[in-house]
Amino acid sequence: MARSVVLKGTVRCPRCQQAPRWCICAGLRTLETPLAIDILMHADEVVKPTSTGHLIQRTIPASRRFVWRYDRPVDPATVRLPGRELWILHPAGDPPPANAAPARIQLLLLDGSWAQAGDMSRAINGWGRRVSLPMSGKSRYLLRSQQNIPGRFSTVEALMFLLHSLGLRETHATLQLQFELHVYAGLRGRGRLAEADAYLADSPIRAAFPDLLASLDRSRPRLRPPENPPDESGT
Repeated sequence: MARSVVLKGTVRCPRCQQAPRWCICAGLRTLETPLAIDILMHADEVVKPTSTGHLIQRTIPASRRFVWRYDRPVDPATVRLPGRELWILHPAGDPPPANAAPARIQLLLLDGSWAQAGDMSRAINGWGRRVSLPMSGKSRYLLRSQQNIPGRFSTVEALMFLLHSLGLRETHATLQLQFELHVYAGLRGRGRLAEADAYLADSPIRAAFPDLLASLDRSRPRLRPPENPPDESGT
């Protein structure tokens, strides 16, 4: 399992899950969408601040999260929403039907490693329609090594492909900004400064968040203890 900086006691913002030095909450923009969006998150993913499932939850407050564990199955009756068709994004699925109405769709996203997503997919086989999208280009999610493999995209990038295919272009554009801000701050927080600079060079967040980026780039003084601490004995 990938190293969890949360488990190692790193102090983090409870909202954006970045270290306080790289907090990006000032740039948070929440979204509403006619598409119902829920996340089936592997239990191992819950503690990972890099998870884009967490990003989806804070950006789309109406989304719900269900935690999947091997020994504790999720009841599909608690997931399905009345009046909507359940879609599950999967590479082996069928193309989405033409002229699908977002207001009639419930999307369930699988959030975890590729192996974990495969386990979850097999466990929920038959829950709903499996949908495959043409996803081209290269992943912009540089916080996980598996994204270097061609054709592999993060959970939130898969969602963005679907939003674009459904004609929800404004929602897609706003979510892309939130995603790229998340990745950029994550790179800076890990000391990968050269990669962060290269990432920012062709990112739309340069124009969208100039003040926030300037504040992240500003050096901050380190707090030092006083050389002669006061005597607290009262004598």
